[in-house]
Amino acid sequence: MTADMILIVGCTGAGKTTYARRLADELGGVRFSIDEWMTGLFGPDSPQPIQFQWMMERIDRCEAQIFSLARQLAARGVPALLDLGFTKKVHRDKFRALAAEAKLSVVVHFVDVPAGERWYRVNRRNKERGETFAMEVDRQMFDFMEGMWEPPLEAEWSAGGGLRINGSSTA
Repeated sequence: MTADMILIVGCTGAGKTTYARRLADELGGVRFSIDEWMTGLFGPDSPQPIQFQWMMERIDRCEAQIFSLARQLAARGVPALLDLGFTKKVHRDKFRALAAEAKLSVVVHFVDVPAGERWYRVNRRNKERGETFAMEVDRQMFDFMEGMWEPPLEAEWSAGGGLRINGSSTA
């Protein structure tokens, strides 16, 4: 049985969106990628340079809508794949708590890739601007996210049948 919600977890450049796309096709699920929501809804209005508080307020709004849609999908037996970054454990805990409150099952799929490989992928994505490109990530932004990154421990990603994916096969 597939969980109602799958949290796709990994740091910048891990291949979360690529993995989420494949898994959504495999499961017949619906994928929600925060980068696509943010650039589609707020990209033209974004202050330059990006202001962290401005961005976080909009991410919170998007996530509330995404969770509402995930609940509707679960009621119809369709899994929701949440590609929301989940950089910090508190963020993952928030979604697990929301899911528990709504009586939804949730698992973590951890896309695990070393930082050097992720930086290489980010540079390639910046240049190629392919289907998973949402915005340019420079070294400063990459390092900022790297400093915030809290990888899930095995007990977190393995709970309820979650997975750790060697990300070298995702990109």
